[in-house]
Amino acid sequence: MKDKWHRLLWEYVNQYKMSGLVFLLFAGIFAAVFSLYELETEAVLYASGICAVMGILLLGIHFLSFQRAHRERRRLLAGIEYTYGELPKPKNLPEKDYQQMIGALGKISAGYLTDWERERQDSLDYYTTWVHQIKTPIAVMRMYLQGEDTREHRELLAELFRIEQYVEMVLSYIRLGSRENDLVIKEYELDAVIRQAVHKYAPQFIRKKIRLVYEPVKVRVVTDEKWLLFILEQLLANAVKYTLEGTITIRAGQDKKLSVSDTGIGIAPEDLPRIFEKGFTGYNGRADKKATGLGLNLCRQAAEKLGIRITAESEPGKGSTFTLDLSEKKLEIE
Repeated sequence: MKDKWHRLLWEYVNQYKMSGLVFLLFAGIFAAVFSLYELETEAVLYASGICAVMGILLLGIHFLSFQRAHRERRRLLAGIEYTYGELPKPKNLPEKDYQQMIGALGKISAGYLTDWERERQDSLDYYTTWVHQIKTPIAVMRMYLQGEDTREHRELLAELFRIEQYVEMVLSYIRLGSRENDLVIKEYELDAVIRQAVHKYAPQFIRKKIRLVYEPVKVRVVTDEKWLLFILEQLLANAVKYTLEGTITIRAGQDKKLSVSDTGIGIAPEDLPRIFEKGFTGYNGRADKKATGLGLNLCRQAAEKLGIRITAESEPGKGSTFTLDLSEKKLEIE
């Protein structure tokens, strides 16, 4: 934020007030000495006038230099993580000392940052490998359970599906916190993304006897397919989880607003403003005993990554509606 000139002027005066006081003291001494020697007043006033004019000009030039130096420091501050080694040449010993301290701190910070990024990448590599490895026994268990269609096997398959979701959530959680940009921004058919999510959750709709309402619309959106699909899957997961019976409705209009509505237990009014907070489970989550408070928080993080606005409306006992505004994105197509 740019400082107003009068505030900067006040800072300038405050910084050099001691020099001004010394100047006034010396001027008073000269005036007293001139008075004792009974020198002509006209000569004193003439010399004082010349000094005042020259002083004002020099102070004006110095203030402009002070202002430019301040703006340069603010520019460097905006990217100090990378520009701490590009500080202007020190004009005095204190500035030199301060710059040496900043340089030392910058090197220490860069070392910590390098170590942190390496450890984070190691963690991401580990969990990525773990996710791929855990999928093998999950696939084997799914194959055995699908071999016989019994009520017990259907329940176990549902629990296995939840395990798969939690595994994917772990990987998504780490990727969202990564500095690396893994977005692939293109124009997609919204129906194609929705169909993927619906296909994945179809067995859950059938198991809980929940009716799905969705009418395809020919809408194209600019987004990252993977992360938009992740958000949609999380919203469907919540809708299925908290809807004991009734309907889940997916709507998408030409205004590029995508909504997921359910006829579930709803969200308490006092909890609604906080549902996207990390770890917040609310009344329903505490009653469920299994809620982690991560799903909706990850949705919010992914939405921010895509430049999407996500909102929620709910009425206890009647259901909830989550809306994604896909028209607000300011993303560039590859």
